[in-house]
Amino acid sequence: METHAVDLLIVNGENAAGGFGITPALAEEMFDWGAQVITTGNHIWDKKEIFEYMTVPSDSQGRGRRILRPANYAVTTPGFGVYEGTVGGVAYAVMNLQGRVFMTACDDPFRKADELLKKIQAKVILLDIHAEASSEKMALGWYLDGRVTAVLGTHTHVPTADERILPGGTAYQTDVGMSGPYDSVIGVDTGLVVQKFLTGMPGKFEAAKGNPKLAATLVECDGETGRAVGIRRFLLGE
Repeated sequence: METHAVDLLIVNGENAAGGFGITPALAEEMFDWGAQVITTGNHIWDKKEIFEYMTVPSDSQGRGRRILRPANYAVTTPGFGVYEGTVGGVAYAVMNLQGRVFMTACDDPFRKADELLKKIQAKVILLDIHAEASSEKMALGWYLDGRVTAVLGTHTHVPTADERILPGGTAYQTDVGMSGPYDSVIGVDTGLVVQKFLTGMPGKFEAAKGNPKLAATLVECDGETGRAVGIRRFLLGE
């Protein structure tokens, strides 16, 4: 953060608890490190203790309000899918959506994005689209081009080399990638995953530990217009 003078740090933390969900203690640790907003995805409910942590008033600015679940989940689920704040005097918004292709059922992320954008006043807007299919993420990027600052994909754990600025000024990357052990199968112990493919038998997956790396994407934008002017991906580690 210091090297690149990062103003706004957003972390996807849905796999923080050993690969499955996130706990209040882990969320607090991420906020202590400097994260302003934590986004999530389909593993958000894996740890039940996060339910109460995210059950806060909509107008709260506290940490429980700044951990998001996909906005296109049922309205009765805890938490919220968008957060609006300010940093350095600049207003920003973070949206969290989940895709529908090869994923569990949820509302249409395209129309939900339209709905959210009607209410957002900030020019600087980042969307974390947590989805399996690259085509769905790309389509959403083009759909929102010029209306948001960045569309960054998560979920597949594999960083993609397609970062770019779309014609309307929206920064795009299909998947930021995984921060975790890269001597693994998307973070899981390789032996356990190989055995499942060989036998088809169920088994308990455990997080791997070898070759940890941090995947991240840095977006530079104009705070007045919200247009992205640069995007760079990182994969840091030994």
